[in-house]
Amino acid sequence: MNETHKNEGMDVIAFLAANWYSYIFIPLLIFTARILDVSIGTVRVIFISRGFRLLAPLLGFVEVIIWLVAIQNILANLTNVMCYLAYGGGFATGTYIGMFIEERISIGRVMIRIITGKDAAPLLQSMIKARYVVTSTGAEGPDGSVKLIISVIKRHDIPKVLRLIKKHNPSAFYSIEDVRFAKEEVERAARPKRKLSHHFMRHVVRK
Repeated sequence: MNETHKNEGMDVIAFLAANWYSYIFIPLLIFTARILDVSIGTVRVIFISRGFRLLAPLLGFVEVIIWLVAIQNILANLTNVMCYLAYGGGFATGTYIGMFIEERISIGRVMIRIITGKDAAPLLQSMIKARYVVTSTGAEGPDGSVKLIISVIKRHDIPKVLRLIKKHNPSAFYSIEDVRFAKEEVERAARPKRKLSHHFMRHVVRK
């Protein structure tokens, strides 16, 4: 019995050694190509949603070329089951890697909305001190009056702002959404007035 299993194992190894190009190299090529084109496709969609008009078409060009390499090898090996498995596995892995890349890409801007029933003056002061353009207004929530704070920030600044929220208003509700376009002139024009805004906030706090 053991001898039979041993012989079968040797036969499999001998078969793969004799057909390594068809059953190892080609599936590995398809697997890698699928990972690359799906990951690039994810990044391309992100760039489209954020208005990168030059980079998105270039990534699309590369994505399609890589996809053609994968599909050409599939069509040339229609009877090779390993190629189908590699194609599906590469797509799944590429999707996972694309999601990881999406989380790590910190380009563009986002709008953050903060709703808090607690005194928002310390949070506003800290955000203005950190050189963020902030708009605040009163609002009504289910439990009474609340403060609504809105700011458009760079995506890579999200962790910094969240730390400020947790420090000053840990129970505040906040939401974050992508901003496709933000008028830079408004932000630049607002910067010289930040000292005045900071002075005004100190005056409000004293009252």
